[in-house]
Amino acid sequence: MQTAEGGLREQHKAQRRARILDATRELLRDSPESVLSTERIAERAEVAPATVYNLIGPREKIWEALAAGFMDELERRLALLGAGDPREVVRSTVRLFVEDPVVSRRMVREWARSGLVLDRSPLTQLRRAMAEAQTQGILRADIRTDALAAAVGTSCVGALHQWVAALIDDDRFLARALLALDVVLAAAAADPHRDRLLAPLRTRGTS
Repeated sequence: MQTAEGGLREQHKAQRRARILDATRELLRDSPESVLSTERIAERAEVAPATVYNLIGPREKIWEALAAGFMDELERRLALLGAGDPREVVRSTVRLFVEDPVVSRRMVREWARSGLVLDRSPLTQLRRAMAEAQTQGILRADIRTDALAAAVGTSCVGALHQWVAALIDDDRFLARALLALDVVLAAAAADPHRDRLLAPLRTRGTS
């Protein structure tokens, strides 16, 4: 059983950790291409450099912690929306990245495992939304909805990296992510819903 003193200690650690990550985001926004050193982060967060290392870890762990922060925020937003619509999951995910482009672009570029950035919240939410669509008879019963969600996630990661490299703008990022979703939904549509789910593909221009 955790003592009151232990609980307070953990609370203070969590507050310092949040301050370190806030300082990291501020530094990136102030100077997007600068070297992100532990010393600079510590100075901005008003903690010792050792505290940054102890509470977060080396630079690779800092990018990972920033990615986790993105996913925490996405989960909060989707919970507020009560989002069960796969389109809203995709829109909310894209919106989150484009709202803070400096931080999200640098994080994706620098984090060696950035291909996993959508593996937690967006994929979990998509799996639930796809499973619910199957329960409602919108998607075929013989389709694995987790495989559908994985296919959409893979395409969205590709679109994210194109956006990070400035090969596409915000609107095309969203359009390509939604296109991946539309293709998957149309491919898995149950007969009564096939025409409706194919409609976006018939009317969509190239993006």
